[in-house]
Amino acid sequence: MRALFVYCLSLSASVWGQSSIVDAYVASESPIAKAGVLANIGPSGSKSAGAKAGVVIASPSTSDPNYLYTWTRDSSLVFKALIDQYTLGQDTTLRTEIDNFVSAEAAVQQVSNPSGTVSTGGLGEPKFNIDLSAFTGDWGRPQRDGPALRATALITYANWLIADGNTSYVSSTVWPIIKLDLGYVVTSWNQTGFDLWEEISSSSFFTTAVQHRSLREGATLASALGDQSLATQYRTQADNVLCFLQSYWNPTNFFMTSNTGGGRSGKDANTALASIHTFDPAAGCDAVTFQPCSDKALSSLKVYVDAFRSIYSVNSGIASNAAVATGRYPEDVYMGGNPWYLTTAAVAEQLYDAIIVWNRTGSIEVTSISLAFFQQFSSSVTVGVYASSTTTYSDLLAAVQTFADGFLAINAKYTPSGGGLAEQFSRSNGTALSAVDLTWSYAATLTAFGARAGVVSASWGASGLKVPSSCSTGPGGGGSTVSITFNEYATTVSGENIYLTGSIDALQDWSTSTALLLSADKYPTWSITLNLPASTSFQYKYIRKVNGTVTWESDPNRQFTTPASGSSVINDSWR
Repeated sequence: MRALFVYCLSLSASVWGQSSIVDAYVASESPIAKAGVLANIGPSGSKSAGAKAGVVIASPSTSDPNYLYTWTRDSSLVFKALIDQYTLGQDTTLRTEIDNFVSAEAAVQQVSNPSGTVSTGGLGEPKFNIDLSAFTGDWGRPQRDGPALRATALITYANWLIADGNTSYVSSTVWPIIKLDLGYVVTSWNQTGFDLWEEISSSSFFTTAVQHRSLREGATLASALGDQSLATQYRTQADNVLCFLQSYWNPTNFFMTSNTGGGRSGKDANTALASIHTFDPAAGCDAVTFQPCSDKALSSLKVYVDAFRSIYSVNSGIASNAAVATGRYPEDVYMGGNPWYLTTAAVAEQLYDAIIVWNRTGSIEVTSISLAFFQQFSSSVTVGVYASSTTTYSDLLAAVQTFADGFLAINAKYTPSGGGLAEQFSRSNGTALSAVDLTWSYAATLTAFGARAGVVSASWGASGLKVPSSCSTGPGGGGSTVSITFNEYATTVSGENIYLTGSIDALQDWSTSTALLLSADKYPTWSITLNLPASTSFQYKYIRKVNGTVTWESDPNRQFTTPASGSSVINDSWR
C-alpha cells in the first residue's frame, strides 16, 4: 500500500485546500443555485415572464441559443430535485410550486403536438412553448425519457402525499398524470427515439434506465392505490426493460455504450446521469441497475472522464488520476464542444452517491471490472472486499472523496463571480458560454451538493432485482431475436384501445391484464413493433379494452412464425 500512502501524502496540502474551496463553493453557490431555479419557474419567477404557473423555462436566453421553452425532461429533473427537498423536509415552502407543476403537466399532456395527441404518441414531444402551446418547428422527436422522468418526480410526491393522509388528491389528480406517462413507457420502451442531447435517434442507455425505474416504482404505487392489474403490467414490462438495459454493456472496453446509433464512441455523460437519477441507496452496489458504486458504473465513469483529459485545454497539466472538466461526449461540436457545468457536477454526484453506500455497508468491493477505477488511487490494490476496519478501505474512501471534490472545484473555478451558471464553459479558458442561467445547471449543482452532504431519497425498489431468464428485448438488444411489426386495422370508440397478447412470453402468455397496448399514431391502424425470438412459431390475438371491459376478436387464433433473421411486418384487420 506504499503507493497509495505516497499518493495521499503528496496530495495532502492540495487536498485540504481543495476541500476548503469546495466547502466555500457549496456555501456561496447553494442559495444562488436555488434562487436560479426558482427564478426560472412561472408565473412569478423573476426570469420567467410569460411562463404559465408551474412551467420551467430551460433558460431565459432567447438567442444563440434560444432556450425560452419548457422541456419535459429538464422540467421533470428540476422538479424531482424540488420535490425531494420538500418531501425530505429541507424546504417546506415549495408546496405551491409543486402543485402548480402538477397542474401544468396535466395540461400539457393534453396538448396536441407534432408527435401526436395524448393517446397517439404526443407524450413523447420533447418541448413546448412556455405558455404550454405546442412547439411546431423542426426538432428531434420523439424523445422517450420525458414521460418516465415526469412519472418519477410525481411518484415521489404521490408517495409523500399518501403517507401524509392525502390519498384522495393522489387518486383524483396526480395518479391520472402518472398513469398516462407510464402507459406511454409501456408501449414505447422498445422503440427508438432521440437521446437526451436530442441529436441521435437510436436506443439510449439513459432513457432505458429511467424508463425501468419509472415502471418499477409505478408498480408499487399502483398496488398501493389498489390497481393490481396495472401493477402487474408495469412489473412485466419493467422486467423486459431491465433485460434490455444489460445489452448496453461493452464487455471488451468495460463501459456502458450510451447510444446504439450515431457513429460515436458511446462514451457519454448519459451514463453518469443515468446512474445518479436511478440511485437507490437500498440497492447497494448492484450492477444490474447500474448503481453508482457498482463495478460497471465506476468503470464506465472512468472511461467517460478519461475521454476528456486530452481534448480540453482547461484540462492541460492535470494528473491522470485527478478530476477534469467533462462535457457531453468527446465528439461533441455543439457551440464548439465544451465542458458543461451539469455533466461535471454529475460525475461528482455519482462518486458522492457511491461513498454514501460504502459508508452504509461498511465495505468496498473491487472487482476485475472496477479494478482500473480503483488503481487510479492505489496501483497495488487488488480484487477483493475491503471492510471499513481496514486501512485500504479508509484510504480508498478518502481518495474517492478527494476525486469527487475535484469536479466541484473545477466548476467553482469556472463559475463567474456572481454565481450564475450557464450551460457550458469554454474548453480553452473556462469562460461561461451558451445559454445563461440554465435551470438544469442550477438543479444539478444542488443535487450534487446534497449528495456530498449525504442526502438520499427513498428507495424506489431496485434492491434484489434479478434479470429474468427470458424476456422481450428492445431494439438492437442482440441475441436471437427479430423485429416484428404488428399492424391491426380497427376502428374504435372514445376511450377504447387495441391490445395484443399471445402464446409466448414476449406476448404475455395470453394475459389480458398485461397485454401489450398498440399505438394509434396511424389510426385506424394500430401498431406495435417488438423484438421476438427468431425461428419461433406462436399464436396471437388482438383484444379491445374500454372501461375495464375486455373484448376478444373472433376465433380462430392467428398464427405466425418469425424468420431466422431480419424483420417482418404483419398486417391484420379486426374480426
